[in-house]
Amino acid sequence: PEVDVMTYTNWISSMAHVDVMKACKPGMMEYQLESLFQHHTYTHGGCRHMSYTCICACGPNAKILHYGHAGRPNSRLLEEDDIALLDMGAEYHCYASDITCSYPVKGTFTKDQLDIYESVLDAQLCVIRRLRPGVSWLDMHRESERAILRGLIKCGILNTNGRGDLTQVIEDMLAVDLGAVFMPHGLGHLIGLDTHDVGGYLPGTPQRSPRPGVKKLRTARIMEEGVAITVEPGCYFIDPLLDMALADDRQEKFLNRERLEDFRGFGGIRLEDNVVVTADGCINLTLCPRAAQEVLDVMSGGQWPPKEDVLPGMKRNWVTCRGGKIEKLNIKSV
Repeated sequence: PEVDVMTYTNWISSMAHVDVMKACKPGMMEYQLESLFQHHTYTHGGCRHMSYTCICACGPNAKILHYGHAGRPNSRLLEEDDIALLDMGAEYHCYASDITCSYPVKGTFTKDQLDIYESVLDAQLCVIRRLRPGVSWLDMHRESERAILRGLIKCGILNTNGRGDLTQVIEDMLAVDLGAVFMPHGLGHLIGLDTHDVGGYLPGTPQRSPRPGVKKLRTARIMEEGVAITVEPGCYFIDPLLDMALADDRQEKFLNRERLEDFRGFGGIRLEDNVVVTADGCINLTLCPRAAQEVLDVMSGGQWPPKEDVLPGMKRNWVTCRGGKIEKLNIKSV
């Protein structure tokens, strides 16, 4: 079945991401991370092709959503305080994977980096927990925006202006499209024989919204059993978008100008997994480290897959491949 092939492409791509994560360090070039990923997926997985051009965006380059193209060919030197945003996925028998990991180049998070990382992870967990047949993908996008805005309030980038009702403040932020300032792309896209697979806006399905942020969604469909889709929330600090928000009275009142300056040049963080909708929820085919401690453990040489699943809310479908066959792993949730 198709899902079996996608399980394989996700397994080999996840293990390649882990390999790169372990090797990453200051002084490397972005293209070396790309090369390591390609080597692992071809040598250990027989994947001759990538699903798309690898994005190895480190430091400020992470705010360029489709970095890595011919004009910006993954050519920056990694620096000590960079976040690496690596969006790479192998293809096998024409079936795609599309996975993004983000982590600190030096192997430890600063407090600001960890705050943004946790905000994006909360957004991803929120969607994966809620995803099931009958759910609107547009609603899932909004849920991810809420989680990120909540995190930005927590770390002082956004103001509540003294109002105690946090839920209503976040709704007011969404009403003026503040979520799109920090996540200017859609939550995810259909995936299968193409990375950005067809069928996003079929006749008789919900059509594209004109609102900022959500108009970038590649589908607004109501989820059905069997749908394969990516879940890829992100938070970025893109100077032109920040400047426009500061010049917009509706949005500016929520922004802490002084604190925002601390994040100029930060780049961004994105986490992307490939999931399949089931009758009562979803399964996550991507097997990358996601909890911050998982990331740090792997970067310091720790075992992966782990002995225990500390983040069962990710619904990772733990498998390995032995002798050309996919086998289930019995990893205990804690």
